[in-house]
Amino acid sequence: MGDHEALTARVQELAEREWDVPTIEARVKRLSEEGIPRKVLDPEEMLANKEQILDRVELRAQEYNFIARNCAKGTALALLEEFGLGNMEIVQGLSPFPGFGGTGWMCGGVTGSLIALGLYFGSEDVLNYEAVGATIMAARKFMTLFEEKVGAVVCPKIHEDVVFGRYMDPAASPENMEAFAIAKGFEKCGLLPGIGARIASEIILESLE
Repeated sequence: MGDHEALTARVQELAEREWDVPTIEARVKRLSEEGIPRKVLDPEEMLANKEQILDRVELRAQEYNFIARNCAKGTALALLEEFGLGNMEIVQGLSPFPGFGGTGWMCGGVTGSLIALGLYFGSEDVLNYEAVGATIMAARKFMTLFEEKVGAVVCPKIHEDVVFGRYMDPAASPENMEAFAIAKGFEKCGLLPGIGARIASEIILESLE
């Protein structure tokens, strides 16, 4: 596991952050209305601005998680926007993926990142096995790096060890969801979309080298 003290400090920072809600909402509304802007990636330019890109995508994943109340959608939206991938229907399709359908399994910071990696490394050609292989290799690398950084990929352990000190299980009942919100879960859980989006971005940028 990564630096536990640093992770918990970042969780606290997220809990105390003053979120610029009007600006974030306006950006999300524009994406909803106009779609994900297409981009032609310039490897030289992107590598020269690597740290700026990583910082931006991490921040936006945190912001989109907070405003959407959905870690999977927030993670994916930040990555799709940054690299010009996919469309808003893909983000919509991630609606049930926080905690893998609310069951407490895979973290949305993982699933949202894997979707973006699939769009970047994969192919519309179902028979393009080389692209499938590239995607799987990127995904395996992502999973290893995420678990090394966070200590787990499933919500109960992440909640207990990093974010809250116990598993909140917000989808279990309205009462649990209320407790999650009171504990600033939507703010604190932005840690995972930020980490996931940053790691996925690093993998994409490394492929440009």
